[in-house]
Order: sequence, then C-alpha cells, then structure tokens
Amino acid sequence: MKTQVVKIDPEDIDLEKIRQAAGIIKKGGIVGFPTETVYGLAADFANKQAVKRIFELKKRPKDKPLTVQIRDISRLEEIASDISPFAYQLMGSFWPGPLTLVLRAKAGGTVGVRIPANKVARALIEESNTALVAPSANLSGEPEAKTAEQVLGTFAGLIEMVIDAGPAELGMASSVVDLTVSPPKVLREGIITEKDIRSV
Repeated sequence: MKTQVVKIDPEDIDLEKIRQAAGIIKKGGIVGFPTETVYGLAADFANKQAVKRIFELKKRPKDKPLTVQIRDISRLEEIASDISPFAYQLMGSFWPGPLTLVLRAKAGGTVGVRIPANKVARALIEESNTALVAPSANLSGEPEAKTAEQVLGTFAGLIEMVIDAGPAELGMASSVVDLTVSPPKVLREGIITEKDIRSV
C-alpha cells in the first residue's frame, strides 16, 4: 500500500481533501491526522475491523482502551454511560481541548473520550459523521508523533493517508482523568494540570 499524503492549511481548510480522508475512514481505512496535542490515527469507532487494525498497527495491548474523539457532547451518550455531573463540569471547562475523560463504555469496560480543539481534526470528525477512534500515531510505548513526517516514519505503507497540517500546536499528549473511580484519578498530566482539574 502507498500512503497518500495531503497537505492542508489549518487556517484555510480545503474541505475537499477532508472529505477524501473521511471517505477512507467510512470505508474502514486509517488516516493519520493532526490534533492540537499530537498526531493521531483515525478510524471509524463503529468499524470493529478498523479498530482491530489500529491495535495491531500500534502493537497496543488489547486491554488498553483506545481514545475516541467526537464532534460534540450530543454524541457522548452513544458511547458512554453513567456520566457524572463532575464529568459535564470538566467538559464545560476544558472541551474542546486537550483533556481525555475515561468513562464507562456503553459496550462494557471503559472508554477515553475527548473533543479536540484542532480545526482540521474537528472537520475530519464532522465529515466522517461518526466518532473516531483516535489514539496517538506511534507504536505503543514509543514517543508520540508531533509531525506528519514522524507519522510516516512509523506507518508509511501501512495506513491509507496522512493529513499534513504542520506540527501539532502543543506537542504534548492530552491530560487524562479517570471518572470511573471515586474520587476521580488523574492518570496523565498534560497542559491541563491536576490543579486545574481539581479547581473545577
């Protein structure tokens, strides 16, 4: 497979290119794409084969859930259940943005969810018209990719497309809060600190 690379100006998004990427996702393909944190691998959350392929590509342990990115809060209840008032407070304070919330998954187990702030990522989710499984574009345990070149360095020939929109703005993975335990637990601190989260 030859990985197609499309360049997109994040300040002047070419929707035709985004639709092309969304078409790949709708057919079960995988697209490397930018978020404000790091680059991710996008696949259709509802397509079990595509999700399985991401686990295999990343060499990710099966018991480590993948992050899901959604367009807006209205899609959340399709994916998660038992969403607490505190979860909604965090969403109100930090979404769209670099905060992943670990919630009870509708399908059982847990799921990490966030709404990205990056315009290219949001356009891709919008045009794909589905929740996107979107873990960071790296092998499990390796440093996260912050540029399209780094995504290609690992996944060229293994995924259908990479969207190159320049370096990720923050260059740091999102903060992660587990809301399935009481009290909630900060699993990873990013730009949004534990102090920020506790002050909501």
